[in-house]
Amino acid sequence: MGSRNEPYEAPAIQAFASELTAWREMTGLSKTELAETLGYTPQWIGQVEAAKSIPSKEFAQNLDTHFTTNGVFERQQKRIIETRHKSILPPGFTEYQEREAEANQIRGFDLMLIRGLLQTESYMRAIVGHDQDPDTAERLISERLKRQEILTRENPPHVWFTMDEAALRRSIAGPDVMREQLAHLLAMGERHNVSIDIVPMDQRYYEGLTGSFTILDFTNAPEVAYTESAGQGVLIQDPRRVATFAVMYNSLRGDALRVEESRALITSVMEEYG
Repeated sequence: MGSRNEPYEAPAIQAFASELTAWREMTGLSKTELAETLGYTPQWIGQVEAAKSIPSKEFAQNLDTHFTTNGVFERQQKRIIETRHKSILPPGFTEYQEREAEANQIRGFDLMLIRGLLQTESYMRAIVGHDQDPDTAERLISERLKRQEILTRENPPHVWFTMDEAALRRSIAGPDVMREQLAHLLAMGERHNVSIDIVPMDQRYYEGLTGSFTILDFTNAPEVAYTESAGQGVLIQDPRRVATFAVMYNSLRGDALRVEESRALITSVMEEYG
């Protein structure tokens, strides 16, 4: 199953890796010796122990048989699969999501995609289903839909979402999906706690072109910011860096159309989808 250069942060994968290392060292085996005994390569054993590969059920069963563990590794592997959808989230996003639920204000800018809090289920499927197995995709979609409830709950946060017109025009899926998505933006923009505005395509260079980001405000805690690039997420808590994002957001909002003009643009693009 999946291998990568950086270790997975998911606790279940980390636990499996630690357990394997502990059992191997307790029995005095090197990676090469264990690999030869079980019929794997030393590189594979090293990848699993470094939490850079997701072990298969067969591999877990072989470990249980070899070390006589009464199913320890198979149970841990099952836990990995049950929580695998969390392991593919960008580093920093899990903590961000926890903080997002506590925020009383959210400000965000999106360059190329409509953000998760505003996505329809069909739009989500076009994105999440692109490179995930069906079970993982379903879990990710379910969690994202649940996460959206913060905008409609009792005492919801006040949110200001700005996006580039490119996010409206990028045809992530077919016309029906895009029409539904843009109609959803218009509906969400009618809520008292939601403000959506658009930076038009004819705007020349502006600071938002450097990438998407979000700022979370709290009643009794300092602001934090979050940004992603190439699948890597960063939760920023240093006050000076967070302030830089706040200044950037205020600046790019000056480049956006007013809310009513933005609604007219969203309507226009929606009609272009037929």
